[in-house]
Amino acid sequence: MLSYQHLYHAGNMADVHKHALLAVALDYLTRKDKPLSYLETHAGRGLYFLDAPEAVKTGEAAEGIARAEAAGWFPADHPYARRLAQTRALHGASAYPGSPLIAAQSLRPGDVAHLAELHPREHEALVAALAPHGLAQVHREDGVQMALSRTPPTPRRGLMLVDPSYEVKDDYDAIPRMILSVHRKWNVGVLMLWYPILPGGMHVQMVKTLEAAGLPGALRHEVRFGAAREGHRMTGSGMFIVNAPWGLADEADRLSGLFKALR
Repeated sequence: MLSYQHLYHAGNMADVHKHALLAVALDYLTRKDKPLSYLETHAGRGLYFLDAPEAVKTGEAAEGIARAEAAGWFPADHPYARRLAQTRALHGASAYPGSPLIAAQSLRPGDVAHLAELHPREHEALVAALAPHGLAQVHREDGVQMALSRTPPTPRRGLMLVDPSYEVKDDYDAIPRMILSVHRKWNVGVLMLWYPILPGGMHVQMVKTLEAAGLPGALRHEVRFGAAREGHRMTGSGMFIVNAPWGLADEADRLSGLFKALR
């Protein structure tokens, strides 16, 4: 399906959760003087403006990144705070980096990135957002197929973010199968899967399937938050990470405390 557009939801509490962990993981991986690959299966447009009518309409950014920064969650030297500051310096105070831009700003010359985005307008916007960085290969193709066809990547050291919209219920069955398939081919890869926590608990069986596989370095992290507006169904965010980098569990624990303080 091609109806989902993240600009309505950019900067929400789920983004804060996901992007903070991604920025910390990439910061750790880029400390070592060895090249790496970054893959992303559902990239979106990469750059958002939180004063856009779509973002203002939902109020999710106001209840997300704006609230987190007002509470001082991320000091200036935090990897996520550095990416926010870099994006605002380049694009203005209302600019917000999606995960592709966080990755592009984190990677170094010699690193490789493959990003998939099937939606035609989102793909066009993503190409424009990443053009100044001159690093990523942006593919207009299905993200699951991209992951299966381009793993193991070269260099083999690296990270893949899987971040579907879950508009299609089949994603809850297809995504864990893809994660397991990719891991069999690319057992050294850091695999980061994001999922929403919604009424009905559609994510529960998906995560059980992954936990039952006994994947190495597995880290499951979930946070809860209040609805951003009346009728908003997402009240939590989850990440399941394979081969979690050193120190990521500490950041997850820190975030747990911050999210709990919201309630």
